[in-house]
Amino acid sequence: MYDVVIIGAGPAGLSAAIACREWNLNVLVIDEFPKPGGRLLGQLYQGPDGEWWNGIEETKALLNKANQLDTTIRCGISAHHVKKTDEGFDIHTNDGIFHAENLLIATGAAESPAPIPGWTLPGVMSIGAAQVMTNVHRVRVGEKGIVVGANVLSAAIARELQLAGIELHSMVLPARNSITDKHGHPRKVMGELARIAHLAPSALIRFGSKFAKAAWVQNLAVNFYPKGGVKMWGIPVHLRKAAIGINGKDKVESVTICHITPNGERVPGTEEVVDVDFVCIAGGLYPLAELAAVIGCPFKYVEELGGHVPVHNEQMETPLAGLYVAGNITGIESAKVARAQGTVAGLSIANRNANGAGDIAPQLDAAKAAVQTIRDEATLQFHPRINEGRAKMKALFASANK
Repeated sequence: MYDVVIIGAGPAGLSAAIACREWNLNVLVIDEFPKPGGRLLGQLYQGPDGEWWNGIEETKALLNKANQLDTTIRCGISAHHVKKTDEGFDIHTNDGIFHAENLLIATGAAESPAPIPGWTLPGVMSIGAAQVMTNVHRVRVGEKGIVVGANVLSAAIARELQLAGIELHSMVLPARNSITDKHGHPRKVMGELARIAHLAPSALIRFGSKFAKAAWVQNLAVNFYPKGGVKMWGIPVHLRKAAIGINGKDKVESVTICHITPNGERVPGTEEVVDVDFVCIAGGLYPLAELAAVIGCPFKYVEELGGHVPVHNEQMETPLAGLYVAGNITGIESAKVARAQGTVAGLSIANRNANGAGDIAPQLDAAKAAVQTIRDEATLQFHPRINEGRAKMKALFASANK
């Protein structure tokens, strides 16, 4: 019987394990990936202040600290079922059943699909898969490609691919349909891009982004968007062009794109074929929360957090005694926020185990304050109304515990 089992060895899981081990809890961290770090391993970007965020180095720092505390971390372990018991939790895995008094689920997020005709061809991948292949496995995904989907995630990873010496023809929108409505609508996409313009190397774009937050400015920008796109790191970003088909016999050979109206409707007769050998599709992220659902944790759909999220409070507790969540399972945010949330979760578990004794409470309060500070200062904001979403979740948790 472990004091706590942590599912997920990403930034949230590792930082939670460290906090638990600092209070001498018996901890087991499991992850299905061959190595710990989660999506941290693929991250590499430069902030507006010129500082580089290197996910591999951040992972090393977390692992060094965890190893110094003799933390048990087992990779290649997949959890497929969890059962609540009188003593705590039974975690069913491909390597047997683990028993724990407390359970932290830090499974992160998954990518949403954006189906396009031809998307099953070899050479088509999610933008996240391209990131992992490039930055983690050091595998070149192709010689020349195109990114379908313009959002926070695709902009950051497109830059990472470029830094690896991979040529990107451009970034376009997916053809608008019932599934891609949000990602294929130029006016909606403009609102999202306006929030990441501060990352652009052009001072003019950064200056313009200060005004682009106004709806009328965004509408004007979409209506008069340049036919050649707006370049970010030399990559043309097109809001008035969409991918309507991926072509090839045995693998990707080209992409057919066309002009679209400000509302995302196709303009007949504007089709053109772009020769590429790979395609990255970016449909956004959603919380990966199936294991919490299996246990019976209550869920709510909160748009500002990115989807269906397990009900939880600021201490990362759920209404099920002993069950905690941290990281992107609680809402789509940056790795820095996930890491800070993990510390909160770890201290909350330690506080429960110690029945509130010792000096944990002040540390927990400081850790919760740190989460909000990091959130407010985050370079990458996946959802503009994240604080509103967090306030909703706080109210939902209070209602669930009346």
